[in-house]
Amino acid sequence: MPGAVATASTILTAEDTEVFAEERKVFPPRPLREPQRPLRLDPQSFLKKTVRTQQSTGAITFIAFLAVSLFSVQFNHAQQPVPTPTPTPIPTLGLDQGYLEFDTPDFKLKLVKTSQTMAALQPKGADGFDFTPADRLERRAANGYHHLGDLTLRVRTGSSGPWQKYDTADARKPVQSLPASGQTLAGADLAPTLPADSPVQVTRSWLVEDGRLVLRFDIKNRTNAPVQIGALGIPMIFNNIITGRNLKEAHERCSFFDPYIGQDAGYLQVTRLSGSGPALVVVSDGQTPFEAYQLLNEPTRPNQTFEGAFAWMVHTRAYAEDEWKNVDQWNPPTAVTIAPGATKTYGVKFLLSDQIRNIEKTLTANRRPVAVGIPGYVLPMDLDARLFLNYERKVTALTVDPQGAITIHEDKPTRTGGKAYTLRGKTWGRARLTITYDDHTKQSISYYVIKPESQAVADLGHFLTTKQWFDDPSDPFHRGPSVISYDREAQKMVTQDSRAWIAGLGDEGGSGSWLAAVMKEFGQPRKDEIEKYEQFIDKVLWGGLQYRDGP
Repeated sequence: MPGAVATASTILTAEDTEVFAEERKVFPPRPLREPQRPLRLDPQSFLKKTVRTQQSTGAITFIAFLAVSLFSVQFNHAQQPVPTPTPTPIPTLGLDQGYLEFDTPDFKLKLVKTSQTMAALQPKGADGFDFTPADRLERRAANGYHHLGDLTLRVRTGSSGPWQKYDTADARKPVQSLPASGQTLAGADLAPTLPADSPVQVTRSWLVEDGRLVLRFDIKNRTNAPVQIGALGIPMIFNNIITGRNLKEAHERCSFFDPYIGQDAGYLQVTRLSGSGPALVVVSDGQTPFEAYQLLNEPTRPNQTFEGAFAWMVHTRAYAEDEWKNVDQWNPPTAVTIAPGATKTYGVKFLLSDQIRNIEKTLTANRRPVAVGIPGYVLPMDLDARLFLNYERKVTALTVDPQGAITIHEDKPTRTGGKAYTLRGKTWGRARLTITYDDHTKQSISYYVIKPESQAVADLGHFLTTKQWFDDPSDPFHRGPSVISYDREAQKMVTQDSRAWIAGLGDEGGSGSWLAAVMKEFGQPRKDEIEKYEQFIDKVLWGGLQYRDGP
């Protein structure tokens, strides 16, 4: 079968090599069909990525893999000092004090005894599968690592002044256990693991209500003045840690999670890499809108095999006034004021769907609002889109921000009683549709309105063959002429990157642009663009990315 070889070297920092070494265990390199020319590296180069493409039954498919090679390089001591070993984090989670174990209708639940944070969440009937990174719990037992049951806050007394930051994972101390009875499995006062100057008292409960597992926080103002909560986040910690696992283990143990940041109707779906059921669906309990989704700052930084830890953000005004200032958020940032002695309650509920495809049915069965957009949530101005809402309550208002960006026409209900609408995009850019129901539930849906389809496709072809057209005869990797990756923020082509599959022309990262270009010409050809693309085929694709012939 014909194959292809293309090479590119990239420059990495020393701290990146460990990450890529771990990735090699997940995606081991495959042997090449023929020897490659020696690769000349400068003293700082650590990585060589080889991309192969194979042709089968008339279709070009792309198989990308990493080949990590470490080279011995002599460094001058002044230029390259010996790195100081990273100290082992001191565990503070209290794993040595044991666990609390509970059997609920849907899950086998395990909590760390001293912190009452989640240590395991095993759905019943799934042969011991765990949605949490339980097998990495000891590595995540130090300060700064979040777990299900933690809470992040930004609070201030009164309605002005600086926000004070609080995080139950910053400096852990054993929480104060509270008596549990009835539906409550475990309860704790989190005061010991928060600074003494915190103006709020946080009480956490793990419960089973109507057969569903619930995590709930009661936040009480313990001062004599109003307290404003400008940010509140509930960390959503599930096992997306692929680092250090082979492909089989990753499929068996890990999950991906995807948020619908839809205010009261928002939810987080956690799906297993294997594609098997059950799937976990996290929804709000009470007044806990999904306002934003925040990447948490933890000791282990995100990388190619770990997307990071995130929080379900209920309020975000403090961020909007600081780090997110002048940022157009998916939902309007909010804050809440708690009167002296008053309490505000937040929580999330854990649902199980027997299959990934039944997540929407699971939401409906649990009386959650469900929205389905056809063909999706990108609206060309010359296309009528459809929106279907499935919720038992009446719609009392439909509002669009910016006003007039989308027109909405109510259609006849569906045969099953669902609400139906026809939408047309009018103003280019982001738009938010907010649906208000008669129980005061708010559901937000984010759209992106684009130019008419034909114009959008024409603009794509023009951009790819001008701004993204790479033609450097001195390029050592012979990538030109071609449509190469482009950094929109930097407004320039990507010719160097620590991820070789981005700066190269292979894998989905490097191949996406030139594949998009040929698809555009197939549907909307232009003579000048085709002439450029022919140069790419003759000078780069054949004999470069793809072998001219093969066995």
